Amino acid sequence: MDPTVELNNGVRMPRLGFGVYKIPDAEVERAVHTAFEAGYRSIDTATLYRNERGVGAAVASSGLPREEVFVTTKLWNTEHGYDEALRAFDASLRELALDYVDLYLIHWPVPSRDRYVETWRAFEKIISDGRARAIGVSNFQVPHLQRLLDETGTIPAVNQIELHPRLQQPELRGFHERHGIVTEAWSPLARGGDLLRDEVVETVSRKHGKTPAQVVLRWHLEMGHVVIPKSVTPERIAENIDVFDFELDSHDIAGLATLEVGDRIGPHPDTLA
Repeated sequence: MDPTVELNNGVRMPRLGFGVYKIPDAEVERAVHTAFEAGYRSIDTATLYRNERGVGAAVASSGLPREEVFVTTKLWNTEHGYDEALRAFDASLRELALDYVDLYLIHWPVPSRDRYVETWRAFEKIISDGRARAIGVSNFQVPHLQRLLDETGTIPAVNQIELHPRLQQPELRGFHERHGIVTEAWSPLARGGDLLRDEVVETVSRKHGKTPAQVVLRWHLEMGHVVIPKSVTPERIAENIDVFDFELDSHDIAGLATLEVGDRIGPHPDTLA
């Protein structure tokens, strides 16, 4: 399997990245260095996480060429609107101390404010100015995506959504496939816990001699998703990227498909203000 996926504008993005949600800014530089040492080349942060500065410091001190590191950040809900989005992007670049980001996402659609279309127009300017290599969204549902397509004509490169075997979102993934939008999974392991102790997952784990987390991450890759597992434990960071040396068979995939129950860990995108 190619470890990267081509976005709809030709940019290549690693299929497996490192998420830094809830890692404090003072600790994130060390965690990102650990991820780089394990082989990760994609880092996913956001204004909300308040650790962009540490992520940027890790990129700068890594010794890696900038073009080898794929950096994603996201616009927070309070910054929707054309001018507000441009100012927020400037602030993120300053925090990251970068000349550009590889992917910039609208974190949530916030339909109650009804400003995500004008926000998306600001994103169009950001990419046209060469300050982001790709633009996309996060937590958008089919009606939100369709409205962007209808009113701007610019198709998001990525939609990052809550996605795991207990919330498989087939309708949304089908829309992505029809329109050339890459599906990226946040909380790909459903924050561990019950999912990783499920009998189906444990059976596949024993069969392949891999951990339950590795099985679920491999499932995502074989379903065509980009995944961004998060950990601060060096052993777990290394384990989560060690998923390119085995494959699930059709029986494994069918078993994991039965775990769908529609359970969300995070809020519903239609209601988050």
